[in-house]
Amino acid sequence: MTIMDSKAPLHPYYPLNAQIYDYAPNEASLFSILTTASVGAAALLGIIFTLSGRLRPALTKADRLAILWFALSGTIHCFFEGYFMINHARMASAQDFFGQLWKEYALSDSRYMTSDTLVLCMETITVLLWGPLCFLVAYLTLSQHPLRHPLQIIVCMSHLYGDALYYATSLFDHYVHDRPYCRPEPYYFWVYYFLMNFIWIVVPFYYLYQSIRTITEALRVLENPSRQRKDR
Repeated sequence: MTIMDSKAPLHPYYPLNAQIYDYAPNEASLFSILTTASVGAAALLGIIFTLSGRLRPALTKADRLAILWFALSGTIHCFFEGYFMINHARMASAQDFFGQLWKEYALSDSRYMTSDTLVLCMETITVLLWGPLCFLVAYLTLSQHPLRHPLQIIVCMSHLYGDALYYATSLFDHYVHDRPYCRPEPYYFWVYYFLMNFIWIVVPFYYLYQSIRTITEALRVLENPSRQRKDR
């Protein structure tokens, strides 16, 4: 074993030989980071749920929950992922809140520490297109605008495609190229990498189905009178 091989890694990310420069451990504790993120998300959801009920008292609870989902997704895309898009080159040394949160998540996917081409391009598209579109769908749901469902289909498909690509590229590198991006502890894989991203498969699939069903039923109602007139 050479002297270079015996040196301890300069960062906690996998693969251990990943080129991550100027790494600095988080100054805040994990409990503090996760608590702040959870409280912030809960406060945002509470405010949006309350406002939607006051602005549109006739809204169903299902529509108010849809507004919560798309507003939360838009916030995460535009602000949290937008932070990564702007600061990807200095992530390893960042000590602000979003920077430390990203460094914690990157223990499950070190591509966020290395300005990986696919991840950076995918996140940039998400920030510039899908984030604003999520906010638009939330507004269209609040205003009960008929454009809600066509745009909701687009947003949901973007989430499903993006997550599938995200999973596939990481797992392909892991099992085919023997290049893991996640630490070996099960917690990081199953909670951070799998579960936190799987939410953006389950929920978008539900809203995709909802929009397809709504549009199908509307077209069926629209076509029935036309068929009746033709039969006459």
